Amino acid sequence: MTKLSVNLNKIAWIRNSRGRDYPNVVEYARKFIDLGVHGITVHPRPDERHIKIKDVYDLAELLRGYGDVEFNVEGYPSEDFMQLVGETKPDQCTLVPDALGQLTSDHGWQVTECRNMLLETRSKLDAYGIRSALFLDPDLIQIKASAELNFDRIELYTEHFANMYHSNNLPEVFEKYKEASLYAESLGLGVNAGHDLDLANLGKFLEIGNVLEVSIGHALTVECIDFGMQTVVQRYLQICE
Repeated sequence: MTKLSVNLNKIAWIRNSRGRDYPNVVEYARKFIDLGVHGITVHPRPDERHIKIKDVYDLAELLRGYGDVEFNVEGYPSEDFMQLVGETKPDQCTLVPDALGQLTSDHGWQVTECRNMLLETRSKLDAYGIRSALFLDPDLIQIKASAELNFDRIELYTEHFANMYHSNNLPEVFEKYKEASLYAESLGLGVNAGHDLDLANLGKFLEIGNVLEVSIGHALTVECIDFGMQTVVQRYLQICE
């Protein structure tokens, strides 16, 4: 079955908008875990617009008490980010090619252009005992390059799939993602996915068949407002099963 990791960025963003510790990120992580999710994801950015550095330490401490719930930390591998990852030891670190001030992640790595830096970063993650993943478009060249650098997994950037979900181009786009996912698996890479997946489109995407984990935050947060946390998490878990 595919594991569901809930991204808490939007919970943190709501908190930060009022200058209080409400909603509390750790408490919401606990609520999601109690509802059965398999993981917690955060993407701390340098400007701390949503997840703060302290949140990462606090969540790492919380999740040490849940042996079966994974902690996934996403971000650009700056010196500060890698120090944070080394000190908090998440189960998985997903490297994302974000520029400073970027609104949201909107493209995957050009691995062939960043080979040396990514190789050095992957070696550090190996030394920390952390599973490594690269955020990628469904690009076979970049997937092959990721395998050559011995990353553990890729995370397919799924915004294009989500945008095309209600269009006549969906079959073609779906096949592109399926080809990429199966190709990655054939090279020994695990496959994760994320960005703009939601209750409406996730089931179709998981027809690919070999997706190990999905990380969902923005849509899930909105859907929780619409339908309630318990209902939404149960529906996601049913889709993932």
